[in-house]
Amino acid sequence: MKKISWGVLSTARIGTEKVIPALQRGTCSQIHAIASRTGEKAQQVAHRLGIPRAYGSYEALLADPDIEAVYIPLPNHLHVAWTIRALEAGKHVLCEKPLGLDGGEAARLIEETKKYPDLRVMEAFMYRFHPQWHSVRQWISDGTIGEVRHVHSIFSICNVDPGDIRNRRETGGGGLLDVGCYCISLSRFLFDDEPKRVFGAMAHDPRSGVDHLTSGILEFEQGTATFTCSLHLERHQHAEIYGNRGRIDVACPFTPPRDHAAKICYHAGSDYEEVICETCDHYAIQGDLFSRALLEDRAVPTPLEDAVSNMRVIDGIVTSAREGSWVTL
Repeated sequence: MKKISWGVLSTARIGTEKVIPALQRGTCSQIHAIASRTGEKAQQVAHRLGIPRAYGSYEALLADPDIEAVYIPLPNHLHVAWTIRALEAGKHVLCEKPLGLDGGEAARLIEETKKYPDLRVMEAFMYRFHPQWHSVRQWISDGTIGEVRHVHSIFSICNVDPGDIRNRRETGGGGLLDVGCYCISLSRFLFDDEPKRVFGAMAHDPRSGVDHLTSGILEFEQGTATFTCSLHLERHQHAEIYGNRGRIDVACPFTPPRDHAAKICYHAGSDYEEVICETCDHYAIQGDLFSRALLEDRAVPTPLEDAVSNMRVIDGIVTSAREGSWVTL
């Protein structure tokens, strides 16, 4: 079948180690070119990954008429600007999360996309495409744990490198934008709703100024969600979904490795079921679903409005932490 021809803006590690190999394994995508700020770096990565073309600037890649879609794993502060540049060049865009630095940026991008009704843009929250979440949502839909009342998640990594973009304020670093955005997205995904108000608490690194530890409460019509995220704690992730008749545990909710089976289980009174999901690459699933939407001229799996809604919740957490009070959204 025909494959979508992709270009990649940047040689960032998430792209070279995760997304590019996944797209290359997919059935609907092919990596046509990669760009870096230097031609030498682009050539090295292109040679290592078997990519036909390498460009020494992002502008040169966007000018390539053979490229149909662009994947953007640039630092957070460049997401919106280069997504718009890609649209101007006539390319579809899969942009890494978070979509921007705040809700205002995300809303501006929404307005820009209206100028290009034939082009698609999606935020790359790949976790949603892992089969474990199909099982979780089916359990919820079937009433296995009753009505969902609470979601709790934690996502922490340990990265104290002052030179890393995650620890630099000027590039949109910090735990909330890097890993906390997953927890917020998951809560909205499971409640299938937007929170009415939020409360946040943040601790900032005295050297870099980025938030290294953030916790939040999201109040939905049906219940609540809590989360904690960090850049400076032991690496860990976990999610729990509580209903009025049981709970679901997800051992690795956001980044389950593609070479290990994911485990989920539910407890409902004396009932217990454990499901071992088959190994898969959710980056590859995401890429194929996006590419297939382009090939079939239909909407991409996750609308851009979802990314804007997620950024608004992030803004609310930041404002709440600064003011020390609940924020109504």
